[in-house]
Amino acid sequence: MEIPQANLGRGINLGNALEAPQEGEWGIVIQEYFFDKIKDVGFKAVRIPIRWSAHTETHFPYTINESFFQRVDDVINQALAGNLNVIINIHHFDELTEDPLQHEDKLYQIWRQITERYSGFPDQLIFELLNEPHEALTSDLWNQFIINLLEIIREANPERSVIIGPVQWNSISGLDSLALPQDQNLIVTFHFYSPFQFTHQGAEWVEGSDSWLGTTWEGTESEMSAITNDLDKAVRWAARNEIPLFMGEFGAYYKADYESRIRWTRFLAREAEKRDISWAYWEFGAGFGIYDIENDEWDMGLLNALIPHVLVFDKDASPQSQSR
Repeated sequence: MEIPQANLGRGINLGNALEAPQEGEWGIVIQEYFFDKIKDVGFKAVRIPIRWSAHTETHFPYTINESFFQRVDDVINQALAGNLNVIINIHHFDELTEDPLQHEDKLYQIWRQITERYSGFPDQLIFELLNEPHEALTSDLWNQFIINLLEIIREANPERSVIIGPVQWNSISGLDSLALPQDQNLIVTFHFYSPFQFTHQGAEWVEGSDSWLGTTWEGTESEMSAITNDLDKAVRWAARNEIPLFMGEFGAYYKADYESRIRWTRFLAREAEKRDISWAYWEFGAGFGIYDIENDEWDMGLLNALIPHVLVFDKDASPQSQSR
């Protein structure tokens, strides 16, 4: 079954940076050289999660702090200079998911400022409306918010690609409740962390996850079928709606068995590609990461699971590692 292609290519999330309460609080400050590293190994896209809601005035019109805006400008320009597709979103707007109607206007005003500021930027800059709507942000509310947000964005960016995900944390199971207006430049995203007890074992923010430690992913027929069945469900939805898909997050936490992480990551990436689903791995250099910032080196096992046959050269221009 064929679906339209998003043509975003293989991507990576620069997580734990601009979506922290303040950049650096979660251990990562985005550096310009990150984008060279990312481009050089073959990634075509970066997704940059951003906590805009922590950098606005508390009252209408919720003006975004100019120094923060300039910081985002710099990061976007650095990524674009590397000829990468660049996705920016609204991330960790927790107040909105807890009380959507109370914070609806703030959501609109944030996007009004973003869309006006970046109206002249190249098409490689892509907007993603909101990360993982959930809780009180129901499908009925979210579907109406989508209509309103697209009207705002299209005033200044009539043809820019916009990524939209369903409720229930951008899950595949939420796709059936997603109702989209007619628009030729939409991409639908979903996130994939299944089986959750494998990908999030030992995650400090998930209550009870220590009891999952030791969970492996062996690549058995049943394990593989669970993944392909989910992906096929997403593809059927996309085919019915004639819209491209983007797997905007997937990854397994570092406390999981390493070889299992490689198997799961490789299998999921290849199966997504077989179905013309672009993807972005979660994430670059933190707990799910594939790049050791302190030691300036890639995790070659996971990198080659994502991008087969990558060859990275060290400072002496000799091979550091090769595909397994």
